[in-house]
Amino acid sequence: MALLLFGRRLFKCSRDVGKIMEASQLYCSSASSGKRRVNSVDLYYEQTGQGKHAVLLFPGALGSTKTDFGPQLKSLNKERFTVVGWDPRGYGQSRPPDRDFPSDFFERDAKDGVDLMKTLGFKKFSLLGWSDGGITAMIAAARNPELINKMVVWGSNVFVTQDDLKLYNMVRDVSKWSARMRQPMEEVYGAEAFAKIWENWVDGIAQFAKRPEGNICMELLPLISCPTLIIHGEKDPMVPSFHPQYLHKNIKASRLHLMPEGKHNLHLKYAEEFNKLVEDFLKD
Repeated sequence: MALLLFGRRLFKCSRDVGKIMEASQLYCSSASSGKRRVNSVDLYYEQTGQGKHAVLLFPGALGSTKTDFGPQLKSLNKERFTVVGWDPRGYGQSRPPDRDFPSDFFERDAKDGVDLMKTLGFKKFSLLGWSDGGITAMIAAARNPELINKMVVWGSNVFVTQDDLKLYNMVRDVSKWSARMRQPMEEVYGAEAFAKIWENWVDGIAQFAKRPEGNICMELLPLISCPTLIIHGEKDPMVPSFHPQYLHKNIKASRLHLMPEGKHNLHLKYAEEFNKLVEDFLKD
C-alpha cells in the first residue's frame, strides 16, 4: 500500500514536471551552439554567457539542453559565468548513435562531458549535475580533480537499492505517464522511440542493483576534492533522503542544502531560488 501511495504521489509530481518542462523550452537563444567531435561521436552543445567561470551542465536520464536546463542557460549570470549545456551521446541532438546502456555508461558520459569542455578550450570549470547527471558529475570530479573548480548535484544517488528498483519499474511504462509529462520527451525523440529508450534506461539502471550494495560509484566519493554543494528537495518522490545524506557524509568538501518544498525538478520549478544558490556557491 505504501508503494501504491508513493506511486500516486509520483504521478501527481509528473503533472508539475510537465508544466515546468514546457516553460523551460522558452529560454533565450544561445550565444553559440553546434556539434563537436568528441570520442568518435558528434556531441551537441549550447553555450551562453562570457564570464571567466565556466560551468558544465549534466542533464538527467534521456535529458538534453532543450528539456533540462532552460532556466539555467537563460538566467545564470552571464557576466560571471560561461555556461555550457550538452546532450550526452544518444540523447537529444547528439544522435546518432542510438543510446545504449553498457555497464560503464556513467563513466562514458563523464569522459565525454570533460572531453567536450577540453575541445571547447576550457582548462578548468565547475559542474552542475541533475539526477543521472549528478552521478556523471561526481564521476567526472573524482576522475579529474585538477580540472574541476566546484560542483553542485541534486536528485542523485551512487547506489541502487531494491526500493529504488521498485520505483524505477513503477515508471517503466510511459503510456501510464500523464500527457504533460511525456510531451517534452516525445517532442525530442518521438513517442515510439522515447518509450523504447526509457525502457532501456530502466534496464540500464537496474543492472547496478545486482552489484554488491547496489554500487554505481560509491568508491569514487572519497576522491572528490572540489567544494561540493548537495541540494535535496524534501518532497522528491524519486530520490529518498538517505541518498543525499550518504553523499554528504562521504564527500569531504561538501555541504547539504535542503529545500522543504522541492521535488525532483526543483531547479525548474524553483529556478530563481536554485540559481541564486548556485551563483552564491560558485563565487570565487
